[in-house]
Amino acid sequence: MNRSVETILAHLAEEGGVFDPFGATHMPIYQTATFDLKKQSGEKIYDYTRSDNPTRESLENVFTTVCGGVGTVCTHTGLGAVALLFETVLKAGDHILVENDTYGGTFRMLKVYRERMNITVHFADFCDLISVESLLKKHSIRLILIESPTNPGLKIIDLKAVAELARESNTIFAVDNSLATFYSQKPIELGAHFELFSTTKYISGHGSVIGGALVTGDESLLAKLRYTANAEARSQNPLDVHAVSLGLPTLPLRMKAHQESALKIAEWLENHPRVTRVVYPGLQSHPQHALAKTQMKNFAGVITADLESVELAERLVAQCHLFGEKCSFGTADSRIEIPGKISHASFSAEELAAIGISSSTVRLSIGLEHVDDLIADLAEVLNG
Repeated sequence: MNRSVETILAHLAEEGGVFDPFGATHMPIYQTATFDLKKQSGEKIYDYTRSDNPTRESLENVFTTVCGGVGTVCTHTGLGAVALLFETVLKAGDHILVENDTYGGTFRMLKVYRERMNITVHFADFCDLISVESLLKKHSIRLILIESPTNPGLKIIDLKAVAELARESNTIFAVDNSLATFYSQKPIELGAHFELFSTTKYISGHGSVIGGALVTGDESLLAKLRYTANAEARSQNPLDVHAVSLGLPTLPLRMKAHQESALKIAEWLENHPRVTRVVYPGLQSHPQHALAKTQMKNFAGVITADLESVELAERLVAQCHLFGEKCSFGTADSRIEIPGKISHASFSAEELAAIGISSSTVRLSIGLEHVDDLIADLAEVLNG
């Protein structure tokens, strides 16, 4: 039976497919380093938790199912999933092509891999597919890595079109789906070889744990992915796996609530005289709104806005009561930041300007508070 995402997430232990002798409705935490081989029977044998663990395997099976993949590794952090991707597919001297509006932690990690492995990184605006195609023809690109929506610029990338370019150039294609989540869009179904997440964000949803997941839709890459995860010690511990899984049954409801409030706030900001630009995929004014509607069923809860001055942006961050000045996004509580100071501090001012981010740009993550309270909180500062 083909079940909806909502149903799969409501029956995590059952859908995870890992045997539990007591029929627990939520997969138990197998908090153990080792397993006694003499006391096991059946097809699957566990020996060491770094290599495999029933708790982690259950969650990995769910990710594989909801993403339409063939296998998953849950990692200790979101950046751990990015690192595992690099370690699985790259070798010294390779070239990779990356969206220039990328998460600051990924940007910083790319610098490390450039220096350590002599990796050549090419940055491009993936809204300009002609330039992307030109780069693919000019260089032997091993890996394409993008986010959609991008962070913090919230550009929407045509995933199906990029997948076709990757196929034509025999290039591995990976999509960071942390902001949209698998509830909203399916990169593997659109042709990506890998889909990755920071489960720290919407997937766990409560800001209580950090984690990641790397899903592959390519059978030929699966064995190497699992081997590398074990050899490089990238897998997540069972306690954190459990914490991540606690948020999953409510993910569909939360994403709907995040979108509903974010759209109302984005429309309110768009009409405010002290706000010069608002970027949110759900707005009609978004440059790729039509594309977003074709590949996303939910626009999530992140808004990027430019204010009339740096001073006002700093004051909004400092004086809002309900919006904490915190990194990350996708939690029950609302958050606000100036990207160049926190999430994208690894970018230079010139690099931020190239992706349309200035010192008067704020990124808002809309939480689950009542939307009227959030608007009133913003209005108190912006109208002051």
